[in-house]
Amino acid sequence: MTVIDISASVMQFLLAFVVVAPLLGAVAALLPAPPGLKGKNPDQAVLRHGVTVTGAVLIATIVLAVGFDHDHPATMQATTDISWIPALDVRIHLGIDGISLPLLLLTALLTFLCALYSYFKLPAGPSPKAFVALVLVLESGTLATFAVLDLLLFFLAIEMVLIPMYFLIARWGGGQRQAAAWKFILYTLLGSVVMLLGILLIGLKSGTFDMVSLATDNGRGLTTSVQVIAVLAIGLGLAVKTPMWPLHSWLPDAHTAAPTVGSVLLAGVLLKMGTYGFVRILLPIAPDGMRTFAPYLAAFAVVGIVYGSLACLALARTGAKGDLKRLIAYSSVGHMGFVLLGIATMTPTGVNGALFANIAHGLITGLLFFLVGAIKDRYGTADLDTLAGATGAALYGRAPRLGALLAFAAIASLGLPGLAGFWGEMLTLFGAYSPAEGLSRPAFRTFMAIGAFGTLLTAAYMLIVVRRVCMGEHTPHSRLSPDDRAPHAADGPQPSGAAGARPAATTPQLADIQTYEAAAWTPLAALTVLAGLWPAVLLGLTDPAVQKLLAGGKS
Repeated sequence: MTVIDISASVMQFLLAFVVVAPLLGAVAALLPAPPGLKGKNPDQAVLRHGVTVTGAVLIATIVLAVGFDHDHPATMQATTDISWIPALDVRIHLGIDGISLPLLLLTALLTFLCALYSYFKLPAGPSPKAFVALVLVLESGTLATFAVLDLLLFFLAIEMVLIPMYFLIARWGGGQRQAAAWKFILYTLLGSVVMLLGILLIGLKSGTFDMVSLATDNGRGLTTSVQVIAVLAIGLGLAVKTPMWPLHSWLPDAHTAAPTVGSVLLAGVLLKMGTYGFVRILLPIAPDGMRTFAPYLAAFAVVGIVYGSLACLALARTGAKGDLKRLIAYSSVGHMGFVLLGIATMTPTGVNGALFANIAHGLITGLLFFLVGAIKDRYGTADLDTLAGATGAALYGRAPRLGALLAFAAIASLGLPGLAGFWGEMLTLFGAYSPAEGLSRPAFRTFMAIGAFGTLLTAAYMLIVVRRVCMGEHTPHSRLSPDDRAPHAADGPQPSGAAGARPAATTPQLADIQTYEAAAWTPLAALTVLAGLWPAVLLGLTDPAVQKLLAGGKS
């Protein structure tokens, strides 16, 4: 069933347009604007160009989704297959199925919302032209990662995003941005070198780099030893990009230093490329190798879940001087641990849960980083002690709509039933309860129990964050800074229990949610609710494709 019947040639064009248009837009952003388009402010003109290009890509992606045959989501659609390097049998092979389509939509949506947000709130840094061009190159590389069906093209696409993200952190970031950017690029490039060796091993031993052919072969053309080596090499590279504990240490620094839109794109789409590689490449192409390493992957995943949650609890406690952006970054380590646990089960239930958790994490954590960026802009800091101690009323009293949306995003992140975060974690744990044949049930049920304990820790630190940032500290005296105090309150603090102890004058209002912020954040909040209440929208796409992938290309 297709919502609108679109011809195959138009679908091919749309997918090629989605991948190539941001790259062409990046080149155009660096060129001098035509006289009629310069306007009074050239900086605003190039930012408007970014919104236009990302908006066109989003519309094309939506049309692609509308024309997608939802009755056959396991079939590659909108395919293009052109010989590129005949000597190596490298082809420009593009296509989408039920696994890649949701990730394309998520990438196009988040990039457009970031461009829209930046139009009104550009981060401090060098030329806006360079900023827009880097965001567009990053979008092109990410979309290509989810659309290409050739191993070498996949590698080139996944590497294409590293340099733009490096410069976004290094040139538009906050404190310690240079060190964070270098750490990001060194970790990810080192992982890339190892991953390339694994890809070359598969291609040379099988005689092709075509991902569809390799998935259909289902590892029959590769010996077990080759599969084990390939999974170790490619898996290490993808684990760095996911990131998996203990290869995660670049992530908190990168998120803390990155500008708001950099953090949104890093968490929302870049982390998904690593887990997508596990599903698209390792599960179908090297199943014996994955079966060997699945228990270790699951063990690292659940350690990451607990470690990320404990790190967040440590940052959230009073007096820890924890950075709210850093806390959300550590929460990503835990959430991506659930994704890896689902993949490690090698079952349709677990892998579907992993793919659902991927999308849910992109929506919810993208929203959280938008909100934290807005809070940092208003307060001038993301330090939790400062935010909680700035006023007894905190966000609920100073910017109630902003506080309410932060509380909503935090509750969605902890996996409340009815919101998107719930389904991925639940399906992942169900998958771990009954893993694939050949995997140890006692071991995976232990991992399931540890993962379930991690959900309790997640609830604990998220509720602490909501209490402290939205409600403030429970102290006997108001902790307003001298700058925030009203003139008549400067003589001294008043008892919090007395009537009229905290008059409106002692709780200065912050700017609440602005129109452009509402435009950028509302789609993420709405989709979080939609995915939570109607999970079949996403699972109906992914499940047939996952079933076919795990069955070796057989529906």
